[in-house]
Amino acid sequence: MQIFLTLDYELFSGDNPGTVENSIILPTEKLLEVGDKYDAKFVFFVDSGYLDRLSFYKKRYEKLAKDYEKIVNQLRFLDANGHDIQLHIHPHWEDCTFDGEKWSMDTKRFRIHSFEEDEIEDIVCRYKKALTDIVGDKVFAYRAGGWCLQPFDKLKKSLKKHNIWLDSTVYEDGLNSSDTHYYDFRNAPKKSLWKFEKDPVVEDINGFFTEIPISTYPVSPLFFWKFAYHKKFAKNDHKVYGDGVTAGGSSNSLILKMLTRYSKSLVSLDGYRASLLKNALKENSKKELEGNFVVIGHPKAVTPYSLKELDNFLDFSIHSEHKVTTFARFTADK
Repeated sequence: MQIFLTLDYELFSGDNPGTVENSIILPTEKLLEVGDKYDAKFVFFVDSGYLDRLSFYKKRYEKLAKDYEKIVNQLRFLDANGHDIQLHIHPHWEDCTFDGEKWSMDTKRFRIHSFEEDEIEDIVCRYKKALTDIVGDKVFAYRAGGWCLQPFDKLKKSLKKHNIWLDSTVYEDGLNSSDTHYYDFRNAPKKSLWKFEKDPVVEDINGFFTEIPISTYPVSPLFFWKFAYHKKFAKNDHKVYGDGVTAGGSSNSLILKMLTRYSKSLVSLDGYRASLLKNALKENSKKELEGNFVVIGHPKAVTPYSLKELDNFLDFSIHSEHKVTTFARFTADK
């Protein structure tokens, strides 16, 4: 299996988005300490709306100028050391303001579909530029903020115009409809890679776009009860590095489903979910020996426990002859 360790490099979206140091810089350094032991490279999907907003305010506020500099330095370090830097869009940053002391977070337009197509074009253009100004013209992959990729027709033209041709947002049986989120991936192909054009869950062998979905693993309700317990009563090894608060998220019906019946969990580096890594790789390997295994994570949600699980996972992967790589390996075919 080709293993992709993908990380959404971002702050939180709640009233307290957290600090750059604790929610991004420090946990990323902790992840690199583990990855470097195995020469494992990560794919960082960078929340470029935040970068764009920092760039807007940095001349006015020294604090934000320092935050911007910290992120730029880390991203350049990551790029120079073989990690992928790719596009992640949380467009609610268009409506967030800074008063000199703190951010005022407005997530009413959390989905990019809340904007008109000409506004989406401007967002994709500016947000990609926020990355290429730092790492050069290496940005070709996308992950939708909150998995809100559909309906794709509002995004298609802008992504294609800016040569964003690879997506890694879809996951098997994914479904959500809440005040802030909408997506329905239930009809996606049962594959670890496919081409598409009009809809990410409809395969089109002649499509411009390539989908490499996030991997999943079947779990019982007991797993999510344990997950909820560790999240609520987090201490020591289960305490996340991030110091912010998340806004919105899953619908009540989705939460109820996870707590009462078998369901699919994203394969993730975050917190207690990292306990599934090895078993999920084994299960996915049975389906497609030469396929792609995509792990999602967020530096802000990393815990000492999940770092230990990542270490164990990478040790197991290497000795099982799986290969940790990045999406840059697909550029040779374009």
